[in-house]
Amino acid sequence: MHPAPSALRRAAAAATIALLATAVGCAPQPDDKASGGSSSSAGTTCAKGKLATQTSGKLTIATDEPAYEPWFKDDKPANGEGFESAVAYAVAKQLGYDKSQVVWQSVPFNKAFAPGVKTFDFDINQVSISAERKKAVDFSSGYYDVRQAVVALKGGKAAKATSIADLKSLKLGAQVGTTSLNYISDVVKPSQEAAAFSKNDQAISALKNGQVDAIVVDLPTAFYVTAAQVTNAKIVGQFENQSGTPEQFGLVLDKGSGLTSCVTSAVDALRRDGTLAKLEKQWLSDAVDAPVLK
Repeated sequence: MHPAPSALRRAAAAATIALLATAVGCAPQPDDKASGGSSSSAGTTCAKGKLATQTSGKLTIATDEPAYEPWFKDDKPANGEGFESAVAYAVAKQLGYDKSQVVWQSVPFNKAFAPGVKTFDFDINQVSISAERKKAVDFSSGYYDVRQAVVALKGGKAAKATSIADLKSLKLGAQVGTTSLNYISDVVKPSQEAAAFSKNDQAISALKNGQVDAIVVDLPTAFYVTAAQVTNAKIVGQFENQSGTPEQFGLVLDKGSGLTSCVTSAVDALRRDGTLAKLEKQWLSDAVDAPVLK
């Protein structure tokens, strides 16, 4: 005996619904990071102060040690002073965590975006967003547009450089793993190998001691170096952005973190309401125009 046509239609419909449910459950979920929505794959709802953080009820933020000005002040990330400290607390507030609920952690610069499980909720440490780094970690949207700059001792070989060509024969240095070092190898393409230092303070010492003719750092750091750390140094110039889009610093998160979309939403909100611009003016006001090296 064959089932009635209506019964067949009901059975077919039920099977279709079941298949659709299975497909929805197994299919890759949309990437909400770009839109700033919550990550459905991780079940994140961005509930204020109730995110699935490393420690319940706390937000763990990492940065390198020492923490340099103008990004931090007095090597104390927790004091809320300096551009990145202020940004970190502004993001925390957007996420529903007050200052007493923020825990700071020391993580070396290169380790922050290296492959592997992270012990922090997000890291803030002048880390430029790049496709290569995105293979190992997640990034929030950019919280600062940055350019790279050349710093040299006044009266030194590099001090009179006005073009990229003028830098090619010089000994240049930068911190390892940074966009600064990439600019030396990819943009300047010097005749002698660049000096790579594990920390910026080592690069600065090398400049002071004449071990390198010039160093490359981000522009705000260049202004701080010449104003406070090496007062007999000058900013030779800055590089144009190479890709047509601005280089940006982003907050670093664990690869596939359920917090990425929420943190991105927080950064986007701070950009929209003018908070990022206000903090930039407050803490990075010295980073005015420097000559462009072409």
